[in-house]
Amino acid sequence: MLGVRTCAVDVVAASHHSPPQLKSSGETIGTSGVQNGQDNQIRQNDEVLCERRGAAGVVVLNRPKALNALTLGMVRGLRAALDAWEHDDQVKHVVVVGAGDRAFCAGGDIRTLYEQGRSGRGADALTFWREEYQLNVRIKEYGKPYVALVEGIVMGGGFGVSVHGSHRVAGERFTFAMPEVGIGFFPDVGATYVLPRLPGEIGTCLALTGDRVGQAESLALGLATHATASGDLALLRDKLIAGEPVASVLEGLDAEPKNSPLMAEQDLIDHCFSAPTVAEILARLDEAAPGSPFAAKTAGTIRTKSPTSLALTLAQMRRGRGIGFREAMQLEYRIVSRIAQGHDFYEGVRAVIVDKDQAPKWQPGELDQVSPADIEAYFAPLGADELSF
Repeated sequence: MLGVRTCAVDVVAASHHSPPQLKSSGETIGTSGVQNGQDNQIRQNDEVLCERRGAAGVVVLNRPKALNALTLGMVRGLRAALDAWEHDDQVKHVVVVGAGDRAFCAGGDIRTLYEQGRSGRGADALTFWREEYQLNVRIKEYGKPYVALVEGIVMGGGFGVSVHGSHRVAGERFTFAMPEVGIGFFPDVGATYVLPRLPGEIGTCLALTGDRVGQAESLALGLATHATASGDLALLRDKLIAGEPVASVLEGLDAEPKNSPLMAEQDLIDHCFSAPTVAEILARLDEAAPGSPFAAKTAGTIRTKSPTSLALTLAQMRRGRGIGFREAMQLEYRIVSRIAQGHDFYEGVRAVIVDKDQAPKWQPGELDQVSPADIEAYFAPLGADELSF
């Protein structure tokens, strides 16, 4: 895939040094919803800027210093905008970008979730995950074209607010990963549904390694629908605002799968990652390692992750192939409700994000200490607490 430096920098003709300010006579939607007075007053949530501009509902994820990591306010702001625009005949499509030139969105605000859990406010963290997952369903089922112009890092929650949309245009610095097993978590925000549907066992490989893939790779895998050069994103955005149909705006962009280093390893990946357990996956990788640098590297990467997260994620990938999107999101909410009460998520965040010693002490520390019964418990129904839509 080809590329783009910043999708959001000139959404409102702002510089890199000042966040974009959306100002117009159109309705603007933030966490407080739509302000419909005669004076068209704007209620703005500075972390997510949502405004009708021409024929487009334009969304700017606006925390560039935090790589546009999602907060609850951003989730609510985007949801309010989508709800309002769906029945607004003047809005023909939605365009989503990230502020700054480093990331579209690097995930959820993990440090806040960590602090909430550690301070006895786990219910607040679950509120974020519940509303985030409901937003993912809203995007997946949205009745109008939803165009994510994605440049830079897209991980976790950023995956959730882009990949479920109808169109994903990747810039040349597009970098996708779901690295959650490295912090004692699991690939969520719809990864249960999306990753098992990638070619062969590539989705399982990405889920268990957290490896990054770039623009060309993501186009080949179907994570992106189109690719473009850096300088073209602003033009695409302007055409959509001007009311040109999405199909005509994106016509001529690169949409053909390219050669992919990851897909070049397809046979090996399918052989190794089709194994029934993580231990067997590692055994097959080890067997291939003498003749395959890819296998050796992949096995080493997996061995650094949380054993519980690895076993849980493999079970998640296997279940995901046979269920619909809403069921996948309910499954993820069951999992996260249990992870929020456990050990490894907080230890992983501590080691990677808080103390940054990169030395998590997982509990249990070995794969053979993770019991199938323990993993099965993550998937048990929540009764009255099930995720609803």
